[in-house]
Amino acid sequence: MSKPFYLTTAIDYANGAPHLGHAYEKVLADVIVRFRRMNGEDAHFLTGLDEHGQKVQQNAQKLGITPQECCDRVAVLFQDLCRELAISNDDYIRTTQPRHVKVVQELLQKLYDAGEIYKADYKGFYSIRQEQFVLEKDRLPDGSWPELFGEVIEITESNYFFRLAKHQDWLRKYLEENPDFIFPAFRQKNVVEFLKEPISDLCISRPKERLAWGIELPFDKDFVTYVWFDALTNYYSASLEKGCWPADIHVIGKDILVPPHAVYWPIMLHALGIELPKKIVAHGWWLSAGRKVSKTKTAADADAPQEKSAIELMRELGADAFRYFVIREMNVGQDSEYSEALYMSRYKSDLANDLGNMVNRVLNMTGNYCGRVLPAASVDEPLEKNLRELWETTARQYHALAADFQFHTALDVLWNFVRELNRYANERAPWKLAKSADPADRAKMETSLATMAEGLRLVAVAVTPVMPGIAAKIQTLFGAAPAEKFDGAQAWSDVLVGRTFGEKAILFPRPDDGKAPKKA
Repeated sequence: MSKPFYLTTAIDYANGAPHLGHAYEKVLADVIVRFRRMNGEDAHFLTGLDEHGQKVQQNAQKLGITPQECCDRVAVLFQDLCRELAISNDDYIRTTQPRHVKVVQELLQKLYDAGEIYKADYKGFYSIRQEQFVLEKDRLPDGSWPELFGEVIEITESNYFFRLAKHQDWLRKYLEENPDFIFPAFRQKNVVEFLKEPISDLCISRPKERLAWGIELPFDKDFVTYVWFDALTNYYSASLEKGCWPADIHVIGKDILVPPHAVYWPIMLHALGIELPKKIVAHGWWLSAGRKVSKTKTAADADAPQEKSAIELMRELGADAFRYFVIREMNVGQDSEYSEALYMSRYKSDLANDLGNMVNRVLNMTGNYCGRVLPAASVDEPLEKNLRELWETTARQYHALAADFQFHTALDVLWNFVRELNRYANERAPWKLAKSADPADRAKMETSLATMAEGLRLVAVAVTPVMPGIAAKIQTLFGAAPAEKFDGAQAWSDVLVGRTFGEKAILFPRPDDGKAPKKA
């Protein structure tokens, strides 16, 4: 039995509420997995929570609770978000779970026994925010530290180190031999550039006197392991009971590509003799006025007009609209801009007008003119032939683009077909044909309804990985069971003929009409 396609997201840090970046990564990963499942593949999808570290310990102290209680509260927030967004993950790992702790300690012991871990004194600069040591070369030209590192302090202490530098040449060669290891390609080039400079061995521990909230080193009870040796191992520890290693895709943000996922993780696995993941997909950031959306607002922002966050709009207008927006707007690997105005523009134009209004018109006319039972198409003129030919081209392009993570372009191609469906409706004008007593006009009217309904069915099946709720609703309204696979469901057909359609429905209510859905 072959292993399932295995995809992971980065695990979120248990020190705050989820924001747009967290939600987007979950949706992106979910869309990839759903495409795989619709293509007939068995897939296993992992996400989770990173629960150890200094910030969690400090936050728990401030709240007067235990670190575990602090993590439990945050876990609820992230797991609730997954449910709200219809994320179809098969597993949710928390790094405090015994299954994870056991594997981390086993791997650390194996590396220690092999001489890959040693103890040494270290004096240097330490980033509290990133929970890592930083070097002089990391400073900005003016001598300050990049905002990414937050507060940086100088410390001297004894710690354990992993022989990272020993494997630098191996990693450089591996990347040369596997040019598609990281998507997009320019991110892999960034890693290669990083490796042109010597790298230092990796500090993998913290003394318990400074950090007690972590996984204890199996070979020294006075220390806990460093965040990356704990956090990165989740991908492997969660896979063992499922038999799905190696991961086919790690979906992560660009900020944790270099060095954690592109340097530390491959070298850790190589030193352990464990097969590497097949691909890393590194997405960009969501920006607002050029600044990362997750950044804390400044005092100056208090005077600026307050717009709704993407998470607020998701809860107001439904998960499917949110999923469509983030996948349509973000070119995977690049940064993208977020604003309430842009979100609402997509909602009103693409969803409410182009798709939702078209579905409602077909339901309404089928009910008014055909007793809600879809008639067969009997006319085959250039208008119908051209639309069918366009669908063949659209389907081919859409699925090819999606397979290459070009989801934003794939949706653009699909919505071009949706707009052509609307144009076809206006040209055939079945509402006018229905007034005629001429049998030829009746045939054209029935043909137009059958053609529009079939076109919308094909769109609904295609968009299922992106908007699973809306896609299922459209098919159900058209009297069909929601398709579980693309195979056999993406070719033009008469499968809907004779089906009883549902009543007219507003799929994407205007947010100001008091009918906007809480969930899609």
